[in-house]
Amino acid sequence: MSLPFAQTPSIANAEEAPTGGLVRTNKLALVCAKSGLDESYPVLIMANAARMTGIEVSIFFTFYGLDVITKNKVDKLWVNMVGNPSTPMPPFMMGLPGMEVMATSMMKKKMSELDLPPPREMVEMLAASGCKLYGCELAMRMFDREDEDLLPEVDSVITATDFFELAEGGQIIFV
Repeated sequence: MSLPFAQTPSIANAEEAPTGGLVRTNKLALVCAKSGLDESYPVLIMANAARMTGIEVSIFFTFYGLDVITKNKVDKLWVNMVGNPSTPMPPFMMGLPGMEVMATSMMKKKMSELDLPPPREMVEMLAASGCKLYGCELAMRMFDREDEDLLPEVDSVITATDFFELAEGGQIIFV
């Protein structure tokens, strides 16, 4: 089974899409605050799905989510087993050496089987589809990062206030 990924929206005018009585927004703002492989994919997948339906999307990468758009970190995202209540692994095993490496390897294998691109490629595809990508100015200062540390697809580094102004009129989801 191959999952679809957006290069261009599939619905030219999302306002004309049937809503079944629900209010449909044409603007979505996502906040990515985590960098675990299993924690960042939901943001990237939701952004992709929204772009495919013609919704304007922006993503604000803050705190550890900044790793998803940082050149030397994006290819090293891993699955954090410790403290994850949904893991199928017994709690006493989660902290054992090598468990996170094994879980990350298993997740990457499963994602590959589903034709799910790695995070760097998803960021590239989202940018190509018109998704706006923003780094958090405060997180950049906290983690001593410079603009050149970020992937070239990042539109800019902005404050949280700037992001809320850009998201005005849209739906904001913190993941």
